[in-house]
Amino acid sequence: MRHTGWLLVAAGLLAGCGREAPPPAAPAAAQDPAVAVYELAEAYFEEMLELHPVFATYLGDERYNDRLANDIGPEHRAAIRDLTVRYLAAAAAIDTATLDEESRLTLEVLGYQLREAQAGLAFPQELFPVNQLFSLPQVFAMLGSGGGPQPFRNASDYRDFLRRMDDFGTWIDQAIANMRRGIEHGVVQPRVVIEKVLPQIEALAEPEIESSLFWGPVASFPEEIDAAERALLEEEWRTRLKDALLPAYARLRDFLRDEYLPAGRDSVGFAALPGGERWYAYLVQSQTTVEMSPDEIHRLGLSEVARIRAEMDQVRREVGFVGDLEAFFEHLKTADEFFFASPEEVLEAYEALKLRIDAALPELFSVFPSADYELRAVEEFRAASAPGASYQAPSMDGSRPGIFYVNTHNLRAQPRYGTETLSLHEASPGHHFQVALAQEQSRLPRLRRFAGYNAYSEGWALYAESLGPELGLFTDPYQYFGRLNDEQLRAMRLVVDTGLHAFGWTREQAIEYMLQNSSLAETDVIAEVERYIAWPGQALGYKIGEFALRAMRAEAERELGERFDLKAWHGMILTGGALPLEVLEARNRRWIESQRTAG
Repeated sequence: MRHTGWLLVAAGLLAGCGREAPPPAAPAAAQDPAVAVYELAEAYFEEMLELHPVFATYLGDERYNDRLANDIGPEHRAAIRDLTVRYLAAAAAIDTATLDEESRLTLEVLGYQLREAQAGLAFPQELFPVNQLFSLPQVFAMLGSGGGPQPFRNASDYRDFLRRMDDFGTWIDQAIANMRRGIEHGVVQPRVVIEKVLPQIEALAEPEIESSLFWGPVASFPEEIDAAERALLEEEWRTRLKDALLPAYARLRDFLRDEYLPAGRDSVGFAALPGGERWYAYLVQSQTTVEMSPDEIHRLGLSEVARIRAEMDQVRREVGFVGDLEAFFEHLKTADEFFFASPEEVLEAYEALKLRIDAALPELFSVFPSADYELRAVEEFRAASAPGASYQAPSMDGSRPGIFYVNTHNLRAQPRYGTETLSLHEASPGHHFQVALAQEQSRLPRLRRFAGYNAYSEGWALYAESLGPELGLFTDPYQYFGRLNDEQLRAMRLVVDTGLHAFGWTREQAIEYMLQNSSLAETDVIAEVERYIAWPGQALGYKIGEFALRAMRAEAERELGERFDLKAWHGMILTGGALPLEVLEARNRRWIESQRTAG
């Protein structure tokens, strides 16, 4: 779910309300600089939770469960601008000469996030309030379904969401106003994005109240709520859906269909937008946290695609397939033996893999998250446009486990040979280890525990896939091919994302390139390409992050020789929270030196 900094993790998932706040106090001369850094980071995080209360709900912080604010409105952008100015000034006032390792990292992360947020305000992202992936209309449905992170345990929880419903119409009206302004200025979504959003909004605007996804909490009241209270809540729920929430979705549907779709653009890349080249360059840097140009990334991707194709061809020869690589791709996409017969069978396969992988993890790790994760199928309303899998973090207190979502909408997009690598990526030791372990580092300020730098997070998950042989996986050549196929997906992303947004590629050109270089199902490829169109730059973080982590591990192995301890290195990478790659590289070098001099 799964953008820069911890705000990026929640990209599009967040709505908030701003408030007037005094500037953070400059540290007193006598105050311990480490204490000053910790308190400043905590103060910043607290203000950000108030600005983004839905993110707080996802974390399990229930103080703002009744709030939904206009995070795409001018007042919210002004609040973010004010926040960055105040905290940059406060951070600059701290004496860094005597900071310990963790305090130095915290200050570096805080400064990085503030500068990124400040730079991002130069671009009109608020003119793109909806897409098919992660915008508030879909997130609000997940919250209100009764199966998401919004709790519905008692009458107070129900009234919290009633108050959130009250504010949803304000957000929808702001979104429509923003998109109208975007039409005036030539900053509009491609038609293909709008065409994917429309069916989602249509489903959520369902006028039959008891057929609505939002009726879920009422249809399954907890026993704690007595009959009289249930009757009152049911009546309020019915009224709110009929008079406010469902009409808001209908207004958005009608606007998208009647005004926005006709004004949508035929081009799909950011380069076609006013100032789009500079905007995309910002997104590339923001998502990768390294200084690489789109041209450098494009050329790196082409090189990786060629290397991985050669390895795929080795697998083809190993299994004795008669035919060229393209014929092998077609065989893997069409032969029934490679696919599951039912959604239930998909989930059963991943449950079995969970047990197998969990048993092998102590070979490579000495730290493990306390929170577990569970498997779920992607909800029906978003399955057609959702990716093949995703991960949702556990709550802060561990009361809600992590969730590994598997999309069973199209069984031909979930081949058997992809299960090992997908489980490693989304669950353990991939996203689940990285996210849950970071959250559980109570010694760190929340800013560090809940950060979500894309290149680190996705780079770690791709690195986790590569650990399969060390965990006893990929012994089946087809499962190893699945690993290569997923790695190829991430390599192709370097080519296609930059191709679309910097080099004028069409949607069809991108789809054809991906079909030629992998065995991915066509439906999966189309969803991938349309994801890159809607979310520029994000797909670059996977391979760039994995390259960086691999280089850091190689540096540590080379410098430490026999003293290198892989379990300790994994612990260092995972227990510091998500970091920008440039910050992590410096941490890695300091860790190497500490290991060299230890004992």
